[in-house]
Amino acid sequence: MSFMPVNPRPMLQDLVNKPIFVRLKWGETEYKGTLVAVDSYMNLQLSGAEEYLSGKLTGSLGQVLIRCNNVLWVRGADDAKDETMTD
Repeated sequence: MSFMPVNPRPMLQDLVNKPIFVRLKWGETEYKGTLVAVDSYMNLQLSGAEEYLSGKLTGSLGQVLIRCNNVLWVRGADDAKDETMTD
């Protein structure tokens, strides 16, 4: 069985102007907001961002820029688990 890498850029482009969740690599920090833009390095700009620590809302942040090397995963907030912040 061989491994075939998948390019994540088309998925990210499809999520522009939609609500998303972003999980950071360390801790249990997640952000929920509307994806405004993604650049060629896959840095993410969110508007209306909210921060969650261990699944609990800690506050609203507004506009945020998340550097690509901090991201563990990204998913659309319209997915089935959108209101449950735990995996």
